[in-house]
Amino acid sequence: MSHAGAGLDDDQKAVLTDLNQRLSMLTTTFEKNLLADTNDLAVVFDDVAELDGLTEGEISAAVQNAADRGLDGRYVLTLTLFTGHPYLSTLTNRESRRRLLAASRARGSRGNEHDNREVLREIVRLRAERAALLGYSSHAAYVTSDETAGSPEAVHDLLRRLAVPAAANARREQEALQELIDAEGASFPVEAHDWAFYTERVRQARYDLDRTALRPFFEAERVLRDGVFRAATQLYGITFAERADLPAYHPDARVFEVSNADGSALGLFVLDLYTRDTKRGGAWMNSIVSQSRLRGTHPIVVNNLNVPKPAPGQPTLLTLDEVTTLFHEFGHALHGLFATVTYPHFAGTNVFRDFVEFPSQVNEMWIYWPEILAAYARHVDTDELLPAEVVAKLRESETFNQGFATSEYLAAAWIDQAWHSLSVEQAQAVDDVAAFEAEALADIGLDNPVVPTRYSSTYFAHVFSGGYSAGYYSYIWSEVLDADTVEWFHENGGLTRDNGDRFRERLLGVGGSKDPLAAYRDFRGRDAEIEPLLKRRGLAD
Repeated sequence: MSHAGAGLDDDQKAVLTDLNQRLSMLTTTFEKNLLADTNDLAVVFDDVAELDGLTEGEISAAVQNAADRGLDGRYVLTLTLFTGHPYLSTLTNRESRRRLLAASRARGSRGNEHDNREVLREIVRLRAERAALLGYSSHAAYVTSDETAGSPEAVHDLLRRLAVPAAANARREQEALQELIDAEGASFPVEAHDWAFYTERVRQARYDLDRTALRPFFEAERVLRDGVFRAATQLYGITFAERADLPAYHPDARVFEVSNADGSALGLFVLDLYTRDTKRGGAWMNSIVSQSRLRGTHPIVVNNLNVPKPAPGQPTLLTLDEVTTLFHEFGHALHGLFATVTYPHFAGTNVFRDFVEFPSQVNEMWIYWPEILAAYARHVDTDELLPAEVVAKLRESETFNQGFATSEYLAAAWIDQAWHSLSVEQAQAVDDVAAFEAEALADIGLDNPVVPTRYSSTYFAHVFSGGYSAGYYSYIWSEVLDADTVEWFHENGGLTRDNGDRFRERLLGVGGSKDPLAAYRDFRGRDAEIEPLLKRRGLAD
């Protein structure tokens, strides 16, 4: 069996070409529909009181969003790619939270010109047909045959193993939220749009910790230069110089020249931080130019995020989740920058999909590393260091709400597997997207309506317009390697050049030119173990 169809006869190759062309058009249509519906469903508010709980900067951004749409005097909250929204944790008005979540979940399924239901069903059908043509039982079998997982069954085994304890933890978390609501004299059962808000209340009560009050300590420029860049400099010896003289594709995009410790050129890094109506949601890294000894090219890599742009003159204050995303995506950038291969096909992130998230996840460990945190986590107005007791509480609370976080991720990963494990006949028989999704979630026990999936099918861009079809499981699969590697760094002195050089040379630099698990064994000295992941996620017995 061949992934590219080398063993097909001429007629079969013509069919494969047609399938690929149709899939290319459909995935583009899915993305365009999602972008349009995401913009159309931005939530409009008439009274600033409806936005109680948001910061002054966030309200200013809502005013600007409204003005950009010709809605002067009103307030507009734009949607994120996820089902959830950062503002759900702070909006005190329950109806505002309900409207925001409802708008997010409606994307691509409203029966209008941007409806994605038939588009995604056709994508699923054509992917199943292509897999069958190439000799595979399903698209998932086709994809995983060329991944470290090896088969859909291996993926399903891992997801089911994690789903049972994750769902149980989420139910316990839900009970704690309900207890708080009842204690406050409210008369409603907790619903999905309440989860983030009351989770923060429980977090405050349990750990005396208000994550929303931390944003002044995470000013974006300082996080970038004194956090993300500083960690890379200390670990790998590389340095960064902004090149305002080099034009980028958008005024918001910034270009940095990256050099090795000896001053030699490594590549260019482009950061595109802010959201805009013409930009797809989420966060990602891509390579404009891949490193190649054959071509003599240095890498040019881009990190895209979707941080709301503040009003003119206001600082960009990040949430802790956005800080994590910035470190994460830069881990992908390092993978691209450190490539040392002959052929560009194997450079950087051109590795198995269920391995590619591993280096980026490892880079998140430096967020809390004491000397890095002390450099970037300072109050934007007073330069006060994030108090040590707050840091301690953040670390203590790391497994807090992990039942929800793990469940909503696993639900999305399972939906992806459910669609792409269908045979041609099974794919043709599906006529109701919502019913199919509900049945799949019930099958794995992740059908709690208070814990919605991270993405529903109609706005699941990763798998229907991105490169993660049958591969969204890769985040948790890679996290097994990540958690094991973090343990190795702690055992071996942490943020040192020796450790960085070992990780760079034995794992990041080789890209896809070496079997990834062999590269991991070369770095770690053994295969990865799952126990560190179970402990991190609060799933250990």
